[in-house]
Amino acid sequence: MSNQSDKLLHIATIGKAVGLGGDMKLHIKSDFPEQFTVGAKFFISKKRTIELSKVDLDRSLIKIAGVNTPEDAKRFTNEKIYTTYEDTRKNIDLEDGQYFYFDIEDCKVYENGQLLGVVDEVERIGATDYLEIITDSALVQQDLPKSFLIPYQDHFVVSVDIENKVIEVSGGLDILKAS
Repeated sequence: MSNQSDKLLHIATIGKAVGLGGDMKLHIKSDFPEQFTVGAKFFISKKRTIELSKVDLDRSLIKIAGVNTPEDAKRFTNEKIYTTYEDTRKNIDLEDGQYFYFDIEDCKVYENGQLLGVVDEVERIGATDYLEIITDSALVQQDLPKSFLIPYQDHFVVSVDIENKVIEVSGGLDILKAS
């Protein structure tokens, strides 16, 4: 398990106790359910770790090692499950052209050499991901909005360079002006 001082990602929340054996509902907040496996260790409430002893993703159920009764399980209701960025990179295989949200955040966004702003976060609205951009101060001084959204789609996102923290877009300035 990585050092707890690493930045943590909220990936799931534990729900109510189910049945008599200490099983609990799992509400996944991650795009990568495959990380929930028997023996997987996670941080809980940013304070301590847990180990999964049973996982049934079809029924959204987990069991934590050492939790064997409904009373023990109820103590974990509404607890958040976290992992580190490092463990996420290590445990999840991305396809070419896919990136973790946390790698896209803080990237500078350019269109034809002009800095539009910096990605503050990636938001999912419906089935589409959007880059939430904090507008560059030079553009804000031109009375343009302080922030705007660009759909994370091939039509708008031309290239992503995670190493240099740069994203090139097309049509972003038009979206900013229309915001």
